[in-house]
Amino acid sequence: MSKFKLKNFFKAAYDLMLVFLQFFIISLHFFQWEFLPKKQIIQASPFSYFMGLLIIIIAFILMLVSIKDLGRNLSPFPRPINNSNLVTTGIYRFTRHPMYYSLLFISIGVFIIKLSIYYLFLTISLSLIIKFKIALEEKYLINKFKNYLLYKNEVKV
Repeated sequence: MSKFKLKNFFKAAYDLMLVFLQFFIISLHFFQWEFLPKKQIIQASPFSYFMGLLIIIIAFILMLVSIKDLGRNLSPFPRPINNSNLVTTGIYRFTRHPMYYSLLFISIGVFIIKLSIYYLFLTISLSLIIKFKIALEEKYLINKFKNYLLYKNEVKV
């Protein structure tokens, strides 16, 4: 195997690992794993439940708008798909990564409802995965789209 092919293989494997970890952590929010403690830090109040649910609903709406605005450019992988376009309209006028932020806000909402160390750990883990994924995705976008740096400077976070 040539050096170029090996390098591309490792890049693709890293992309796949980030996507797998992201979906795995998200799935842990919704499936019960008996061996993991979920003891609440403090007793959740009706207000915290309401606030968590409100954050989840707003984040879900943000996710749907992000999906609509991305259109055929949507991919779970950090590398842009072939024949993709740089989307700078719609929700992407205000933030570069609304899809990632919506996932993070959903995780925060679940933590606020559950108030357990388990969900705090999941939220922190997801935020780290998203941080790595955004950094990698932005490298790919800079290489693919000549005007991405201008967009990045104009549209913060």
